[in-house]
Amino acid sequence: MAIRDDINRAVLIASTLVTSWLGMQAVHELGHVLGAWATGAEVTRVVLHPLAFSRIDLAENRLPGVVVWAGPIVGAALPLAVWLVAVLLKLPGAFFLRFFAGVCLVANGLYIGLGSFGGVGDCGEMLRSGSQAWQLWLFGMTAVPLGQWLWHGQGKQFGLGKNAEPVSNSIALASLLARLALVVGELVWSL
Repeated sequence: MAIRDDINRAVLIASTLVTSWLGMQAVHELGHVLGAWATGAEVTRVVLHPLAFSRIDLAENRLPGVVVWAGPIVGAALPLAVWLVAVLLKLPGAFFLRFFAGVCLVANGLYIGLGSFGGVGDCGEMLRSGSQAWQLWLFGMTAVPLGQWLWHGQGKQFGLGKNAEPVSNSIALASLLARLALVVGELVWSL
């Protein structure tokens, strides 16, 4: 029994980390795509691959500030909204969505807040299109603590800590299937 519990816990944690990272990149890029479509920009390519950093390529971009900010805003807000719906509907496994929302908030917040110092990636475009550094810092200083708050106290659902809950076979399997689906989906997308 203890070995099965350890395996379920390891599968859940590893799958959640991989799925959260890949999912965060996908939702972030979805934000850029939605921003591009909303402003009439033509998306020529979306790069999503498990072994690469994601990005979108545009043929033209008349409103780069809107498109570039849509990535982290949608990338942080959409997972948070999905988790809140799951909580309201009392869906099993909502703790996974809470963790994922935390990853999206922390990753986007760190990327934008810290990236402002070197004009890294999206941050360079934000600064070139008129955003002020303090706006990037404010985004980071808001998103990161909110993401950390979402993570607080979640160890027990992942089978960790003195109040650890057992990780069921079905939750471990669902997390593994989600990871495999995302990896395979990104590999197929990249062809």
